[in-house]
Amino acid sequence: MKTADFDFDLPDDHIALRPAEPRDSARLLVVRDGVLEDRIIRDLPDFLRPGDALVFNDTRVIPARLSGVRQRIGAGGETLTVAVEATLHHRDAPNVWSAFMKPGKRLKAGDRIRFGRLQDAACDLGRLDATVAHKDEDGLITLRFDLAGPMLDEAIRDVGVMPLPPYIAAKRPEDDRDLSDYQTLFAKWDGSVAAPTAGLHFTPALMEAIRAKGVSTHAVTLHVGAGTFLPVKADDTADHKMHSEWGEVSAETAAALNATRAAGGRIVCVGTTSLRLLESAATPDRVIHPFHGDTAIFITPGYDFRAADVLMTNFHLPKSTLFMLVSAFAGLDTMRAAYAHAVADGYRFYSYGDGSLLFRSIG
Repeated sequence: MKTADFDFDLPDDHIALRPAEPRDSARLLVVRDGVLEDRIIRDLPDFLRPGDALVFNDTRVIPARLSGVRQRIGAGGETLTVAVEATLHHRDAPNVWSAFMKPGKRLKAGDRIRFGRLQDAACDLGRLDATVAHKDEDGLITLRFDLAGPMLDEAIRDVGVMPLPPYIAAKRPEDDRDLSDYQTLFAKWDGSVAAPTAGLHFTPALMEAIRAKGVSTHAVTLHVGAGTFLPVKADDTADHKMHSEWGEVSAETAAALNATRAAGGRIVCVGTTSLRLLESAATPDRVIHPFHGDTAIFITPGYDFRAADVLMTNFHLPKSTLFMLVSAFAGLDTMRAAYAHAVADGYRFYSYGDGSLLFRSIG
């Protein structure tokens, strides 16, 4: 399909810069059988049935945006420096991360990067050093850090900041509020560089109401990479390359979800991240299997869904892989109409914005 098929007009002021307070007071556009209904997030239990299963992503966002300088020895023996910024993407080894870097064209293999505190060379605190190990054609740069494992994790927490999406970061700097605002109620395992944003809407009171409805809750883990922010530059969706992300579906969760389906319950995915992971773990016979590893699944219209029956998700940007996914799930014409309604009615878009509840299109 053509990428232009997924374009729409989104006024700049529709991108939310802060979440709703309280979180479950955000708006919720329900999209079912082509019918649109305006509700709020705390109404979610009204659309769930006893025996349904809600699936959340329990990843935790790390402070994955690092600022520093490239250090290179010039022809005359002098040290040449350039300011750089890295957004970590995927952990490849205990001391290795792939990252998107600016200005990436100024970097080459062998360059030394110093992140964090640049002065006081005698003190290692607040400083993190790495070597550019490799540059990929797709823009990813492999960084080999001088630290590894838990020591590297601690150093990243010390020098990094929360990686707000560029659509928010361009309008305001990160602050202390984002440390909690950009983390879900379910956050457990460090590793994401972007929040699974549909989960940001949930509160303890909402979870209590969901469980009181007889709905079970389950967790999967998908560490969201920085590639989620990248626009689709190819004219045809078939030419777009998805970057891989690491995920895990436990044997216990897979068995519970298969039992839900067998008993007539629905699998309700909170967020496109949990949906993509379950679809990666499911086979054509619609059985969900344990999963542990990378996935680069790219879902566009025509995809045959194997696991998800209902999807709760935020509103996504034009020509994004996520708008392509929701169009595959609920139908392109339906989602065009839903987004036109959302824009006209003042819904708030993207990570800190409002939510939608989509029922899978059949046929």
